[in-house]
Amino acid sequence: MWGLDPQAIFLNHGSYGATPKTVLQAQSAWRERLEAQPVQFMGEVLPRALRAAAAELAHCVGAEPENLVFVENATSGVNAVLRSLQFQPGDEIAYTNQGYGAVRQAIQFVSAQSGSLPVEAQIPFPITEPEQVVAAFEAILTPQTRLAVLDHITSPTALIYPLPELISLCRERGIPVLVDGAHAPGTLPLALETLGADWYTGNAHKWLFAPKGCAFLWVAPHQQAHTHPTVISHGFGQGFLAEFDWVGTRDPSAWLAISAALEFIQGLGIDPIRQHNHTLMMQARQLLLERFGGIPPAPENMLGFMATLPLPSFWQQWRLDLPLPIRARQLHDDLWHRHRIEVPIIPFAEQLWVRISAQLYNHLAEYEQLALALERRPDGFAV
Repeated sequence: MWGLDPQAIFLNHGSYGATPKTVLQAQSAWRERLEAQPVQFMGEVLPRALRAAAAELAHCVGAEPENLVFVENATSGVNAVLRSLQFQPGDEIAYTNQGYGAVRQAIQFVSAQSGSLPVEAQIPFPITEPEQVVAAFEAILTPQTRLAVLDHITSPTALIYPLPELISLCRERGIPVLVDGAHAPGTLPLALETLGADWYTGNAHKWLFAPKGCAFLWVAPHQQAHTHPTVISHGFGQGFLAEFDWVGTRDPSAWLAISAALEFIQGLGIDPIRQHNHTLMMQARQLLLERFGGIPPAPENMLGFMATLPLPSFWQQWRLDLPLPIRARQLHDDLWHRHRIEVPIIPFAEQLWVRISAQLYNHLAEYEQLALALERRPDGFAV
């Protein structure tokens, strides 16, 4: 069903996903239709097809179609919101230390441009309960907080944040909320219309099996008038959908293929997929913890289809003369080139971690191979 290299062990669905062949075929069909008559397609076919695809995706994530638009990725969605808002010197943007790197950079950029202040909550990791997230985030909120940027599932630590509680905390203080839900669609049931956020962006190319470049931005009706795409085009001033649905010539096939991706999921059943992925991830996590002699860094109820685990102690002492991100990159590359294992090595909180993903194409024996590779001490490591 997938085109993954059969000679490789792919334990990193979380980064870019892996698109089933049937979905890629659907994308190709849309491209062929576009190229058969580009002018007629862009002007007549695309507007209707795009809204139909958006309606299908909206139904999947518990949204009204008129509140959801397509973007290329969650980072694009975050940037559209951040760069639409007007911050003043002294305003504060609250986020967490476990936010995605690109999102943190976007916050830094907007803060530097406006004179606002980025304020980072220190969420502990390892962590024992969701309440620790709420307490750490509440501690940084002030009367000057103008926006809260919250993850639904974190990238470096793979934690499911207690999002309803965090949103409630912000709403009590009148703080708008932007949610980076990059990993959530497909992993968690979503009901965006009742969640209480102001903006929610998520990727469909990860756990919804869409092609690369398929993501969405949901915007609450009361925020739509002043939320604009980062590229202003012909639709400016004509409404939320008009602005986002057309920003210039681009390949819309990834968005239109969402129908095939959702059909693929429906054929297998979303509940069996979720049960399989979570169960396999927990089995793999237990296997690695037993082999490395570690303790669980997070409770099961804060995990979906990914888990971040500490590496054996000897890897923490390896090449201390190099910056942590370089050490992480070198170990990642070594696992790939020596063992044909693709898995992220995460530099976080002054340590090296491995983040595993579980997907339908994975098997427990693959995590055993990862354990064997990581148990090899770095003597004679190729630098």
